[in-house]
Formats: sequence, structure tokens, C-alpha cells
Amino acid sequence: MQSKMLVLIQVIAIVLAFISQQHVALASLVVPVTKHTDAAVNPLYSAHAYLDKAQYPSPLISTPAYWNQWQYVQQSMLIDLDAPFSWHYSFPRQEGCQECRQTVTCTESPCTDLRTTSSYQSPLCPPPTNTSMYDIYMDCETCPVNVISPVTGECSQVIPTYDQFMFTRSNGGAVYSYDPHITYPIAGSTPPWTFDPFPSDVLGVMALSSSPYALPAYLGEVDHVIALCLPSNVSAGPGVLLFGYGPYYLGPQRDVDVRSLLSYTALLKHPNSFGYFIGVNAIVIKKQSIKVPVNATTKISTLEPYTKLRTDIYNGVVRRVSKVTKRIPPAKSVAPFGLCFNTTVNGTTVGIKIPNIDLALQDGKKWTISTANSIKQVTEDVACLAVVDNGPTSEHAIVIGTHQFEDNLLVFDLITSTLGFSSSLLRNQTSCSNFDFAVSH
Repeated sequence: MQSKMLVLIQVIAIVLAFISQQHVALASLVVPVTKHTDAAVNPLYSAHAYLDKAQYPSPLISTPAYWNQWQYVQQSMLIDLDAPFSWHYSFPRQEGCQECRQTVTCTESPCTDLRTTSSYQSPLCPPPTNTSMYDIYMDCETCPVNVISPVTGECSQVIPTYDQFMFTRSNGGAVYSYDPHITYPIAGSTPPWTFDPFPSDVLGVMALSSSPYALPAYLGEVDHVIALCLPSNVSAGPGVLLFGYGPYYLGPQRDVDVRSLLSYTALLKHPNSFGYFIGVNAIVIKKQSIKVPVNATTKISTLEPYTKLRTDIYNGVVRRVSKVTKRIPPAKSVAPFGLCFNTTVNGTTVGIKIPNIDLALQDGKKWTISTANSIKQVTEDVACLAVVDNGPTSEHAIVIGTHQFEDNLLVFDLITSTLGFSSSLLRNQTSCSNFDFAVSH
């Protein structure tokens, strides 16, 4: 009897260990990241969430998917590291749509927060009132709040609702179709025409900031860690966004956790912003430093295509790069860039290589920007240094744009307030487009 009991206990222990291991292994959530080049001039990046099909009768939404007999649709949303809350095309609950999401009323505390401490900050936006955007609601039945379009910079209003997003789970190297993660954020609801200026098929903004109303705050048992890997080439396939500590695997060596490539630096707070900032002491090019003032701020942005530098820093960087690239034939500058090179030799386009540009960080670490991230090929004949003069009085001395961290893995740890950064993954024979999105059942 005692031996049977011992065997039973061992079996239970093995089963529990397996379940625990599976839970840990699938603790990450995974989302493909798409690069869009069809919105005006600047590239933008989107990720998608799955949303309850019941509130989307419109053909604007893609083919539905099913989990446990529930029907969901996929909706693409622009990635915004600074937005205080997510907002997208959806229908608030109303007489004709009882399955739609319940609205936040003007008497609830989230309404106050989304209008004050967790709001979009812009002097261009009129103060929000309890007057609804729609005639079908009674006064105070909704809570209209302001948003600012990341594409046009214009103000509009949305109706916050108690929403539902769904994401697939991952072990860091594959996607699993079972046991999806459902989360319930407060997100703004707005008509589809709000997104007419957005890239094709993008119908929302996904807030990945440190705001208490941004998506990471609602992920429940998933660790509040954002791993972002932007693709550089549209044709190469999507990049990847993962929520959770990892591991993170990218091909072709799928047994190598790319967290091993990361260095870490502190994330800094900035007044009136939920975005992400780091401390940069200097920009180093071939052993010569361009100093960054002690109190200057450096912001990371998914909405700026190229790094913006305050004029004093910009001039120093351009002078230094000009000096170390004397052997490369110059070309007439192409807006918005100030330093360009001729890449045609005897009628043939050739690649150019310039010395690494290192961001010397406040805690002694170094973020290396190699040629793939420092040079932009703008025509067949011309390539330019991909930094922009942001004026002499810009709020932030440096705004790191997306071209500088495509094919870089960035890990924003909101628990420890640290940033992990890999520098270019291309140096390790991989890229952000090498995540395996094949579904495992």
C-alpha cells in the first residue's frame, strides 16, 4: 500500500512538473511586426491583436479565427512606445450592438485619469467634455477623451471602453494555437475613417508605453517585459514583438537564445511622458567623442524614422563622419539628410561602409550603430547618413529613430526599469525577420 502511494505521489509530481514547465515555456506572447512604407514618406510599424468578432460586422476586418468556439478577428495597430493608451476602430456598446464593449462613463476614475494624468498632452487639443461624440448616448454615459494621430499630428476624440484583446502564446521560438492569452484593457473606440491617413489595413494604435493604461499594464501573469525587433526589409518577412522575459529564438540557429547578445542600461523617467529614455554621455566615431550635455535627454521612438539630433550634436556628428569618409565620393544632399555619398562606380551601384557610430551610455555600456543602421540608400546613386537636424532648441537632445534599431533586439523591462539592446543582429548572421511563425498545435 505504501509503495503504491509513493508511486502515485511520484506520478502526480511528474504531471505537475510538466504542467509547470509548459506554463513557464509558454509564458511569452508573440505578435508579428509589419513594416509599412505606404504612409506618406516615413515607414511605420504595426502589430496585431485578435478582437471579438461580434462587434465587427465590417469587411474592413480580416478573416476570423476560432479558439474554443469563440470567434476572433485580427486587427493591425501602429506600435507607439509613447502613447498613454491604445485606441482602435471598434463599436462601443449601443442598442444595435449589445455584444460591443461597455463604455467607461464620465463618473468613473479611469475617465478622470485618461483626461489628466494618463492623457495625450497637446495644447492643440480642446479640453474634453462629457458631450458624447455620438447622439445615441445620454450625457455622462460615455467619457470622450482626446487622442493625437501619430500619422498626422491632429487631434480627435475616442470613446474609452472595457475592451478585450487576445494574443497567441510562444515558448520564444514557436507559436502555439492552443491556450491563447486574453486580456481586458481600457482602449479607445473610434470610427474607421479616423485611420484613413494610416498605412493600408492599419486600424488602431497599440500603446506599449509605461502608462498604467498602456497594453503592458494589462497582461496579467505575463511579465511586463516588451521585446521588440523591427524588420528592415518588407520582402524579408515580419519582425517580432514578444511580451515576457523570454527566451527569444531567431533563426537560423534556433537553439541560441538571443538574450545572450544583450547589453543593459537603465531606463530613465521623464516628466509628462510615458515613453522610454536612456542616458547618453557621448557619440563616439572612430575614437573621437561628440559630447552630449549632462542634463540632455535621449528618447527611443517607433514613430520617428531617423534619429533626430539637436543642432549642436548634429553638427559635430556630421563633421566627424565627413572626416572619416573622405575616400567616399560625396553627393548632393537629399532632404531630410545633410550628408550624402555617391554610390555609383562606372555606372554600377556599390555598397558603402562607414565606421561604427557608438552611443556611449551613462553606465559605461556601448550601443553600436553599424553601417546598416547609420546609412540610408535613398536612390540607386545616393546613400545618406540617416540622421536629421532637429533644431537648436529641441526638447530632446537625441531621439533615436527606427532606422537606427531595425534588426536590433530591444527589451524594455518595466519591472527593473532597464533596456536590453543587442546592437545589429546582422553581425550574428540573423535578423528580426528570422522568427519562426509556423503554428504548433
